[in-house]
Amino acid sequence: MTARPISETVASLMPRAKTELAELVAFRSVADPEQFPVSECEAAARWVAGALRTEGFEDVALLDTPDGTQSVYGFLPGPAGAPTVLLYAHYDVQPPLDESAWLSPPFELTERDGRWYGRGAADCKGGFVMHLLALRALKADGGVPVSVKVVVEGSEEQGTGGLERYAEAHPELLAADTVVIGDTGNFRVGLPTVTATLRGMTMLRVRLDTLEGNLHSGQFGGAAPDALAAMIQLLASLRAEDGTTTVDGLTTDAAWEGLQYPEEEFRRDARVLDGVELIGTGTVADRIWARPAVTVIGIDCPPVVGATPSLQATARAQISLRVPPGQDAAEATKLLTAHLESHAPWGARVTVEPVGQGQPFRADVTSPAYTSMAEAMRAAYPGQEMQTSGMGGSIPLCNTLAALYPEAEILLIGLSEPEAQIHAVNESVSPQELERLSVAEALFLRNYAESRKA
Repeated sequence: MTARPISETVASLMPRAKTELAELVAFRSVADPEQFPVSECEAAARWVAGALRTEGFEDVALLDTPDGTQSVYGFLPGPAGAPTVLLYAHYDVQPPLDESAWLSPPFELTERDGRWYGRGAADCKGGFVMHLLALRALKADGGVPVSVKVVVEGSEEQGTGGLERYAEAHPELLAADTVVIGDTGNFRVGLPTVTATLRGMTMLRVRLDTLEGNLHSGQFGGAAPDALAAMIQLLASLRAEDGTTTVDGLTTDAAWEGLQYPEEEFRRDARVLDGVELIGTGTVADRIWARPAVTVIGIDCPPVVGATPSLQATARAQISLRVPPGQDAAEATKLLTAHLESHAPWGARVTVEPVGQGQPFRADVTSPAYTSMAEAMRAAYPGQEMQTSGMGGSIPLCNTLAALYPEAEILLIGLSEPEAQIHAVNESVSPQELERLSVAEALFLRNYAESRKA
């Protein structure tokens, strides 16, 4: 089989894909009711379910998961005796952050400079559209040669574990021979890449209390313990002077073997300002794929505008810790909690609250499915060979699926290459990557079906 019929079909479907992605991006589906109404996520879930029904999926259902969100499931039967492939994406998105910093409205898909901008365009509403394109192309060129299960999660970005717990309670639902996770990305645009490892994650909220109430900083400052100052000191204890993560008992010297990330390329991709140093030691790949990394992702404190000369009685922060393969997220959570409890200055009262947790993941890149994907990517990206990289982000479901279905092969691909700027303002997707990866996925499903006949 050549890539030409599939590639031509996918190209013809791209206008429809853009329209559908625009409809999906328009839902403000942040799975946090403190920021956006639950109705936005519910509407997005219904849209996804409707799209699956339109494609002929059976048993389409909105799964009420234990964290209070909904995942969407559907099944498309294939030929008798064909293998089953599970396709994964998520419809929930990160909050838009400062909407005024977007060059176009975050929930309005906007084309600019050859890219489509909008929250979730790459991460991961575009991943769901990629699955649709691949299946449509196969249906137009002889049919889908495998049975397909699709699950689209509703709370991946929150890390609250709803789909993981649901899958554990209903282990037969997502059983498959191979899983394609459409939530990672190429190392860069035009370089086809599968992701071999994911860092896990733990997220905690820490609260410090030092006073019964706020105090006048002139009358009491200098002797009364300020909770905000205590929090600043506590958070500083999580990093060495060079920026290396320093959680007591946590190993931080692992090395990455494989595709490297040149420092200048990383500086450009990360948009590091001239004169500002990178943090940590070792290669860039070591730091972002093989080692833990702590990030303070939020602090409750008085804003500068309207601030009063007061000592703060209470301070709160949210902390994310990325956990590399080879380390256990539950143990890392214990170590981080113990560190926070033992490093708070001046006897400040410490309360640590877990928010979410997910284990790291390592794929078996020697499995037959990877051979099928390499062939597919070679055809979809002429002149390029499939690369294998790590990813610093987390997809907690991967380990759940690996534990439930130890014989299943798990591949990770997607649209979140560096230019996509996922989780930041002005997130975007490359329509060329969407097109080529849809071709690759379609060819993979065909290659994989043929390999199982041999």
